[in-house]
Amino acid sequence: MNSFIYATHFRPRMIAFVFVGLSFMSALCSGTNLPAVFVFGDSLLDPGNNDYIITLSRANYPPNGIDFPNQVPTGRFTNGRTIIDIMGNEVGFPGFLPPYLAPNTTGKVVLQGVNYASGAGGILKETGALFGGRLDLDAQIDYFANTKNYIISRLGAQNAAKLIGKAIFTVSMGSNDFLNNYLVPILSEPKRALIPPDVFVEKLISKYSLQLTRLYSMGAHKIVVVNVGPIGCIPYVKDILNLGRYGCLDIANQIVQRFNERLKDLVAELSTNLKGSLFVYGDAYRIVDDIYTNYKRYGFDVPDAACCFLLGHHGGILPCGPGPVKVCVDRSKYIFWDAYHPSEAANVVITRRFLDGDSNDIFPMNIRQLLRA
Repeated sequence: MNSFIYATHFRPRMIAFVFVGLSFMSALCSGTNLPAVFVFGDSLLDPGNNDYIITLSRANYPPNGIDFPNQVPTGRFTNGRTIIDIMGNEVGFPGFLPPYLAPNTTGKVVLQGVNYASGAGGILKETGALFGGRLDLDAQIDYFANTKNYIISRLGAQNAAKLIGKAIFTVSMGSNDFLNNYLVPILSEPKRALIPPDVFVEKLISKYSLQLTRLYSMGAHKIVVVNVGPIGCIPYVKDILNLGRYGCLDIANQIVQRFNERLKDLVAELSTNLKGSLFVYGDAYRIVDDIYTNYKRYGFDVPDAACCFLLGHHGGILPCGPGPVKVCVDRSKYIFWDAYHPSEAANVVITRRFLDGDSNDIFPMNIRQLLRA
């Protein structure tokens, strides 16, 4: 659930993260120091981009959005707000970062930032193909190039460079590359027979390095990179493999942990080699694993089952609609909203760890510190 709880699923839909603020021009008018924010990710962060493409990976129907303002299903893969939404509200952003593909994402709103995240999207172009339409990371960066040109047309090259240079870029990708690509049951077995896990991880890291470097070359200096969470513990996986309440698919989590180790190395390497850059590494795996393991401490009663469900001991056999489903009464007690994605209550906990956490959660600084950097 980007790529936290990793809106990850063996069925391409996905995951994802993060931070909002006022634009350069708004800051000039209001005296605030909040930057613009540009978000890249999967269904964990998708604010509704997939509403505007032909895809099976959509969430623009009830009961999704049941706890969103006015109880409107916006295309977010959760019952309420995503981590990006909550982050923005916490730091003082008055609304929600708009989806790039929405027709009304134009004018001054673009100067506050844009969200390009897309359910089923991944680092690799082929990831999520079973779902049809989706925006892979290269496509999302292509769209940011369009946004950059638009900002230049409104502000001029010098002010546009200032806005982009001060902006926070959040990238949360990778979950779908495992669950909707390398680890897809049955269909991916030939690939796994030919490509060992370490080789696949290196392929992802090599591609990711090029993509993050491209963002830097386009003017991004402050880049938050969020790792992949414990995808082996989502309700879908637990039901498909008939795992017990506390059981997880260890092989999936082990591969993800190897990817996260290499991603942490990559972030450090880019920070050293790209002059003037400030890369921040968000450890979603550590945070979500802690919430899952110590759920009572965070106020949850149900750590392993979906609030919105139809079939399966953990509610993980089918997605949350469209069509008839059951919804739990107290959604604040569930870590998972559906078979793949976290509830708003879980998103709140995750967000606060990224906002105010120590260097074990987010390194070398948390989001509040980054806003002041």
